[in-house]
Amino acid sequence: MSLQIKIKSTNISVSPAIEEYVFKKMQILEKFIQDDSALCEVELAKSTKHHKAGDLFKAEANITFAGKQFYVLAEKEDIYAAIDLMRDEAERVIVSRRKRYIAKVRRGAKRIKDMFKRWQD
Repeated sequence: MSLQIKIKSTNISVSPAIEEYVFKKMQILEKFIQDDSALCEVELAKSTKHHKAGDLFKAEANITFAGKQFYVLAEKEDIYAAIDLMRDEAERVIVSRRKRYIAKVRRGAKRIKDMFKRWQD
């Protein structure tokens, strides 16, 4: 099981340290994704809008696996903080979708069980 990670940068140059940090943070998501063809496209950018207090960094991820697509965006004053926030948000979205799916399966199983109980009576 391997998560393919592609990094793209806009308006900044990505140093090897930042690239390694992104790989390390996004590899943690592998435990939530059970798909060999999972793809994570990460874009790091420095905002070109005029801000009163310094630069604003943007980290966004487009994660595709098992026919599903997840998009996450985070903006912070520090590139590392934006990457951390992006990873946390991606984990939250993936886990909530997974829990929702499990709840639907359990609801369906309960309905089938109730249907069999009524049929036996």
